[in-house]
Amino acid sequence: MLNSLDLPGRPEDTRVVVAMSGGVDSSVVAALMKQQGYDVIGVTLQLYDHGAMVSKAKACCAGQDIHDARRAAEKIGIPHYVLDYESRFKEAVMDRFADSYIAGETPVPCVSCNQTVKFQDLLKTAKDLGADVLATGHYVRTAIQGNKRAMFRPSDLDRDQSYFLFATTQEQLDFIRFPLGGMPKAEVRELAREFGLSIADKPDSQDICFVPDGNYAEVIKKLRPNAAEPGEIIHIDGRVLGHHDGIIHFTIGQRRGIGVATGEPLYVVRLDADTRRVLVGPREALATRRIYLRELNWIGDMPLDEGCDLDIFAKVRSTRPPAPARLRVENGKVSVDLVSGETGVAPGQACVFFDSDGDEARVLGGGWIARAERAGTWTIDTQPEKAATA
Repeated sequence: MLNSLDLPGRPEDTRVVVAMSGGVDSSVVAALMKQQGYDVIGVTLQLYDHGAMVSKAKACCAGQDIHDARRAAEKIGIPHYVLDYESRFKEAVMDRFADSYIAGETPVPCVSCNQTVKFQDLLKTAKDLGADVLATGHYVRTAIQGNKRAMFRPSDLDRDQSYFLFATTQEQLDFIRFPLGGMPKAEVRELAREFGLSIADKPDSQDICFVPDGNYAEVIKKLRPNAAEPGEIIHIDGRVLGHHDGIIHFTIGQRRGIGVATGEPLYVVRLDADTRRVLVGPREALATRRIYLRELNWIGDMPLDEGCDLDIFAKVRSTRPPAPARLRVENGKVSVDLVSGETGVAPGQACVFFDSDGDEARVLGGGWIARAERAGTWTIDTQPEKAATA
């Protein structure tokens, strides 16, 4: 007989380490596990020097959050530990974020955080604490399928976090549980009230935790003081339209704040880190049909071997629904053809695979976008050729 976490044994003989961020979701997870009789330990990660982040109401992992997590653990009646992961977080997430922007990419640091600090380092800590599982407040569902666990989109699609968890390996997936995957957010908040948790109405975190005011460029300049080097802004027809103060101020698909005016809507279509050039053009120049991936994570049933050619559904943005695509492995390279195309696809973003576009779609993995082929003649990659003219 399996318990509610799909493990053999009684709940009281099953140790659950809960990653407590100080928010309502992870606090409710801890309370639910305690209510069901499990041996629960709460762990909160201190990820950076809090400073200005402390007073930011919608940034996660700030100093107030550690206090809130501690108070929640006391209310629930479980032991709680705060672990200093600042140096690891800086190395694995913040530095990678800065270097990615400098290379002309558009990084997704929340994926990197899950991929490294939370699901590698914290998972190891959980095992060191004798845990049978690590539980988090993420909104995805998992279930046993065959002889392993599979990941699915959550019941509350407005809270779907599967895009940010694509890099979860099979080994990690077998060890981690997501108790909120079958609940709507409103129910979670109501449970928090029933448990008497003071954070029941606490706002959800919305910003990148180490970028409290949304100013990415300032954070990058602090991490890499010489990152902002000036360069040219060039139209794809070859015209030099102006100059900029560093490509870290731009992302692919950006329209506002480019700093030039020509009487026509212009979008950033390419960032050339080698020449420090920002290439701009009409919206049509952003159309993308094929992308190439690196650092692939595959958690489907069949192996993804050379010559593989699969119909899948893919997301290249967290807010978009999965769309029809074709996944290929040729000569050791992984590519995805986007059947309906997409605009503004940038290196450094994630492409996440699903088996359908339905509400209960299974997550098959994904990869980081290394290069995007435009529908016309334009190609964007992490090491582009010298800026060209059309």
